[in-house]
Amino acid sequence: MTEQGHGGCCAPARVASLRPRSGDPAPALAPGGSGDTELVALEGGWFQMGSDDAYAYEEDGEGPVRSVRVDPFRIAARSVSNRQFAEFVNATGYVTTAEHYGTSFVFAGLLPDDFPPTRGVVGAPWWREVPGACWRRPEGGSSTLDAKADHPVVHVSWEDALAYCHWSGLRLPTEAEWEHAARGGLEGMRFPWGNMLRPGGEHRMNVWQGRFPTQNTLADGYLGTAPVGAFPPNAFGMRNMTGNVWEWTADWFSATWHRDGPRENPTGPASGDRRALRGGSYLCHSSYCYRYRVSARMANTPDSCSGNIGFRCAGDA
Repeated sequence: MTEQGHGGCCAPARVASLRPRSGDPAPALAPGGSGDTELVALEGGWFQMGSDDAYAYEEDGEGPVRSVRVDPFRIAARSVSNRQFAEFVNATGYVTTAEHYGTSFVFAGLLPDDFPPTRGVVGAPWWREVPGACWRRPEGGSSTLDAKADHPVVHVSWEDALAYCHWSGLRLPTEAEWEHAARGGLEGMRFPWGNMLRPGGEHRMNVWQGRFPTQNTLADGYLGTAPVGAFPPNAFGMRNMTGNVWEWTADWFSATWHRDGPRENPTGPASGDRRALRGGSYLCHSSYCYRYRVSARMANTPDSCSGNIGFRCAGDA
């Protein structure tokens, strides 16, 4: 594993999987989830997707701003938690991608000072490859999920997310659905609540505070992930749509498809080598990765996973 484009600073990629693919793998698990997912029904409609402001990353395909319509749909108010994912694993015996590989990437600042040297990521030395790191051992070794049952599950690949959604009788949101939900009815704003990062001095999301990657003041209250219900919801009832963990979407990534493609119920290109993620994570900081905005995007290979990638489910109306 090594760096792949922007996946290197935001989340490492498994470069070995960079090959064109089409369609979705057929999940081997029959639907059977408990339905323990709080889905919010949204009416859909037309909205302004993307961004043209100075903070947009042109190479990510954020712009131009365009009118997009989505049909009514349902989407989880929160990302999938460790408790929910544990229920899925206990019911099915599912083995995640990180467990298959026997390794995943962890932010170095979450590791103990005496952690033995391991492979890093070119250009992003804050990522460390950690043997045994996976959803149930987020920092590898003897780390546990103690006190983190309500934190978002991490170290999950797109393939893992798809398997969970299928078991739950749900699916991943499209990029358009995700952004529509994240905006909460606001047009042209950077964040789910408006343009101010900290309105009235109040922290509204979990991102890096201080000087990345050496100093985190923890002003927002968290080092690493925050609970899935932390911080106030947006006007649609969505929580943590920006910051905390990157979230997989259903779409293949393209920097140009959303610019030139259909405007009604866009679902991304038919094939590709990387899937689109949204929302940023607890490692985002404006000095190097200002992607904790509702229009920002990232791409990663479907079998990639790290300590800042999770997902939320969606469903048809």
